[in-house]
Amino acid sequence: MKRYIKPLIGGMLMTGIVLGFSCRIPSSLVKKQPLNLPETYSGIPDTLNIGADPRIVFFKDATLIGLIDIALAHNADLQNTIQKVMIARASLLTQKGLGLPTLDFFASAGFDKYGKYTMSGVGNFDTNLSQNIDKNQKVTNPAQDFFLGLKSNWEIDLWGKIKSRKKAAYARVLASEKGRQWVTTQLVAAVASYYYELLALDNRLEIVHRNIALQERAVEVVKAQKEAGRATSLAVQQFSAQLLQTQSLEYETSLNILRLENELNTLLGRYAQTPVPRGITIRQQQLISQIHAGIPLSLLTQRPDIQQAEWELAASKADVDAARKAFLPALNITPYVGFNAFKLPLLLANGSLAYGLLGGLTQPLMNRYQLKGDFAIADAQQQIAVNNYKQTILQAYEEVISDLRGIEHYKKIVALNQSEVETLTEAVATSNDLYFSGYASYLEVITAQKGVLEAELKRTIAQKELLLNTVNLYRSLGGGWE
Repeated sequence: MKRYIKPLIGGMLMTGIVLGFSCRIPSSLVKKQPLNLPETYSGIPDTLNIGADPRIVFFKDATLIGLIDIALAHNADLQNTIQKVMIARASLLTQKGLGLPTLDFFASAGFDKYGKYTMSGVGNFDTNLSQNIDKNQKVTNPAQDFFLGLKSNWEIDLWGKIKSRKKAAYARVLASEKGRQWVTTQLVAAVASYYYELLALDNRLEIVHRNIALQERAVEVVKAQKEAGRATSLAVQQFSAQLLQTQSLEYETSLNILRLENELNTLLGRYAQTPVPRGITIRQQQLISQIHAGIPLSLLTQRPDIQQAEWELAASKADVDAARKAFLPALNITPYVGFNAFKLPLLLANGSLAYGLLGGLTQPLMNRYQLKGDFAIADAQQQIAVNNYKQTILQAYEEVISDLRGIEHYKKIVALNQSEVETLTEAVATSNDLYFSGYASYLEVITAQKGVLEAELKRTIAQKELLLNTVNLYRSLGGGWE
């Protein structure tokens, strides 16, 4: 009975040492902090979220919808993002396989020439002299070894380390999918912004053409008045200079249209020479009847980039958990079954069938510095994910506030610019009547014409900015990726 006491005590001592090492697991330094989200957007009423509106509902221009569809099918950045989703899914597939036993077909052949004064050499020599073996059982010299069969390896997930790695990989698949959605949202907003910029330039060019026609008529009239002695050469020069300035604005606007079309075509994934079609004019574009901002909590459920940051944070937490559990012992089971012989003709004989099972518990001892380094890296990456998550929410909140205020102000600016255009148009007609009646100078006529041109251009810019702020709000609330 006494002979069993020492092995028992030794086993208990070894178990205690292993458990002692395994209990020394580092803790994460990342602390949970509340986000403290505001309940409203600085006094803006809480309503529904336009980010949930489909593109075909939000955008009323069928031509714009068609351009967006082209971009979604051919844009290179979006296609690359889709490939990143595929990479994340492949990584998840790899992690899923870690928890399952491997099964490999294994064939091997080898030989060993043992020295005469070795245990194996003496043993093989004595074996061949034995009367208890037949000729097929005699060991060859050099000793040969042939194996043909199946081998397996299985790490038992005792502590959930493999499960944590799977969890991290799954979270990254979801994060990559949200990243694709966010790229789609940004692409939709970018195409719409370029389109509205083009419509604004088209409207500007139309205004310039109309003013050129009016100014050319004015130059003809003042030249006729000069020949009749009712106007001076200075008046002709002033009207001509105004016409030249407007004509230069025509070329500048045409060049800007060409450049913007090229940029939009690149975004659509096609060559720059392709003409960009237009639908309704910028004056005919319809805004949604009511802008819905939503509450900050709705940002968490609608904006893909926030959801992406949230899943990346979940993945980093799972990475930290897996890095902590790497300090604990690992249990591996290695079974095999096949044919094994030291003579090739006997490999498939009935007596050559062999099988076995090896189980082992591995406790990291000497490589703990590497494990500590891996854990420190995972913990730092988790802190980065936390910071990115907070920063994404802060940025989203700021964007919604700015876009809402922009829509509110540009609505007023458009209304004021419209009144200004109407007033100055009447002023041009009045100045012309007064000029022909001799009650106003040509400088007053030029000033009135220049004023209405500038007012019309400002109205176009204000309409464009109103549309752009609406598109930006749609993007800020996570719309466009459905």
